[in-house]
Amino acid sequence: MRKIVVLGIILFTLAGFLINYSRASAEPDHSAIFTAGQRAYTSDGLAKAMDAQTFIENNRAYVPMRYLALSLGISDENIAWNSSSQSVTLAQGDVTVSAAIGGSTLYVNGQPSTMDVAPVLRDSRAYLPARYIAEAFGYTVDWHQATQSVLIGPPGGLPQPAQGEAAFLPSVGSYENLKELLKNKQAQYEGELDFVTGAVPAQSMAREESKAAPGAAPGGSSDNDYSRTNVQVEGVDEADIVKTDGNYIYQVNKERIVIAEAYPPEGMSVVSTLSYADKAFSPAEIYVDGTYLVVIGRTINYYPPLYKVDTRIMPEMMPPYHYQGENMKAIIYNIEDKANVRQVRELELNGSYVSSRKTGDSLYLIANKNIYYYPGREIDEPKPMYRDSAAGGGFVEIDYPDIKCFPDFAEPSYLIVAGLKLDSPGEAASVSSYLGSGQNIYASTDNLYVAVTSYNYYRGPVVPLREAEIWPSYDTSKTKVYKFGLDDGRLTYKSSGEVPGSILNQFSMDEHNGYFRIATTRGEVWRTDGNTSKNNVYVLDSSLNITGKIEGIAPGEKIYSVRFMGDRAYMVTFKKVDPFFVLDLQDPQNPAILGKLKIPGYSDYLHPYDENHIIGFGKDTVEMGAKEWGGDSMAFYMGMKMAVFDVSDVSNPVEMFREVIGDRGTDSELLHNHKALLFSKDKNLLAFPVRVMEVRSGTDSYGQPWPEYGTFSFQGAYVYNIDLESGFSLKGRITHLAGEDYLKAGNYWYDSEKDVQRILYINNTLYTLSQGMIKANSMGDLTELNKLEIK
Repeated sequence: MRKIVVLGIILFTLAGFLINYSRASAEPDHSAIFTAGQRAYTSDGLAKAMDAQTFIENNRAYVPMRYLALSLGISDENIAWNSSSQSVTLAQGDVTVSAAIGGSTLYVNGQPSTMDVAPVLRDSRAYLPARYIAEAFGYTVDWHQATQSVLIGPPGGLPQPAQGEAAFLPSVGSYENLKELLKNKQAQYEGELDFVTGAVPAQSMAREESKAAPGAAPGGSSDNDYSRTNVQVEGVDEADIVKTDGNYIYQVNKERIVIAEAYPPEGMSVVSTLSYADKAFSPAEIYVDGTYLVVIGRTINYYPPLYKVDTRIMPEMMPPYHYQGENMKAIIYNIEDKANVRQVRELELNGSYVSSRKTGDSLYLIANKNIYYYPGREIDEPKPMYRDSAAGGGFVEIDYPDIKCFPDFAEPSYLIVAGLKLDSPGEAASVSSYLGSGQNIYASTDNLYVAVTSYNYYRGPVVPLREAEIWPSYDTSKTKVYKFGLDDGRLTYKSSGEVPGSILNQFSMDEHNGYFRIATTRGEVWRTDGNTSKNNVYVLDSSLNITGKIEGIAPGEKIYSVRFMGDRAYMVTFKKVDPFFVLDLQDPQNPAILGKLKIPGYSDYLHPYDENHIIGFGKDTVEMGAKEWGGDSMAFYMGMKMAVFDVSDVSNPVEMFREVIGDRGTDSELLHNHKALLFSKDKNLLAFPVRVMEVRSGTDSYGQPWPEYGTFSFQGAYVYNIDLESGFSLKGRITHLAGEDYLKAGNYWYDSEKDVQRILYINNTLYTLSQGMIKANSMGDLTELNKLEIK
């Protein structure tokens, strides 16, 4: 039996050129799409796995020849490799095509024709020009520049982008095809393809113009002046643990939702409690939109074994393990009568909650469902499911032909996206599923972007190190971005793109004037060679093709925070000092660095004060030598730091004001979650929760070569006045802890139901919220007005 080692090159030029050969008696009836940089292709609308990657070299796109032949309907037995003559022969119907490695002659039914490229043999694989091959069998070939894709189809039947967009998304098609795709992906995980690939877990966690919005979430109909959730994009609301409509406060509180009448503060009371303690549902975040309250959380379900037990290994008397599965659920309530809240709808997605967004009365939900794949073992429930009470209420499986496949998906899971209209509770939700995954979400008022990073480490040669051997790895991580259009409660896939490196969080992404911008870090901070970390900004067009870039920013450091604001971006990188970069993005083809400032410390979160001033929240640092233990100098985190940066002179940014809270160990949720910030430029108001650690005078650091950690001294809200004349002026502190709580604390303090989590205002009243209390204080002098204990 002949061993077939046949692979091919896809080669084409933008100018088509026809070859008049005798054709097969049957008309061509297949279509295919091969995209550069991917280990999968589309055949007749189905996703197909490949064991090698399509790539471009010398302006030519190369793909495995065997898969090209299969996409043309040529079976394996009609693909022949002659090792002595180093030639390949393909046959179908009454057409036979052959070509030799290194030669420029193509033979079709024995008739020679000259090609402008010579077939090559690389890594024991033969690469052939696809245009010549496909046209010899009667197919039409074209090139799609936007997606870097080769299109193959019968005459007049080339696959076309959906609705004019570059949306070449094939279908999974069948269970058997799914297994092949997962098998191919697992081979990458196991290093069979020269790379070790993995993806980080999903993180649970917009606009017409890309202006940062201090608080732009749409709210209720109250005439009161009240704060909104601090969101990234004006006009795009984000779920949080606390919301207000100007009269009532809604809070995720343990396994329940507490609705409290808050204004006026003298009459505060709990008017309703939604308890889920006995409902196998755990609330996580909420939205409030006039008439409706949306509660998003997770449910836990128990499923039978994922695969059949091998009784040769496990005795039959041992019961099979039933695994625990997680679903995300959105429960929608009518809250017109706060004392009698009425549930009107549920939507449950089979998977873990990634994130959500709300524009107007349209709600969009994103979930990931892992696929537990074990070669040779049966998968019992590989299909994604959802349940919509507006469409019958029972779980609905999304069948394989309806599951689309992201090209070269980062990890074996399903991404489920759903949209619905809050003011149409009887209208079925729009739900779709994709073989792929998501980690970070960015949304404008028109589009939603799902980003997922695959961490690939190239394994180099073995290097001896202290009598041990290691595999040095080189980070070649890439972030894939999938773009969905938002339209009145429906999500429509538009296009996908890819950039080198990994992103930090949702603030690493932005949309402005039809362009998508993204900041990444690639490499390792600890390396001192050419693979050390470097930071980059990429500008992509509406089809997510890279149009401009800045690469190699701050080698040896990594991104700690990013903020895009219109035609500018601000980036903080860090290792020992804090370089604050000002970037010009006005020309999408030629982004540039305008200026930078190096100062001690770093910023985890950047918030706009106005067009020319940025507030940074992070940590103060001190650089100290470490000769005592044989190391170089290091930067040690100290207290929480705030700074106002003046970027009026873009080439010379200035730190106008700085404020440091506490000593080493001080922390705030704001450094990890932007929703913990309350800011109002008009009211000169800045507030956030913080846990303060302070070094007591006279303590001994025991000769350690690093700064001492502080001991616990405060937890609660820090409230500031802020302006460009005086900077930060501490107005006061509000705590929910009693004196005895501080006495019990000792040196440390761990999470308590009395920890302040959020601060908001209604008119001239400031409210602080913990799990155990809502406290109202006068905004003017912080005098306590009332407090409501939550049992």
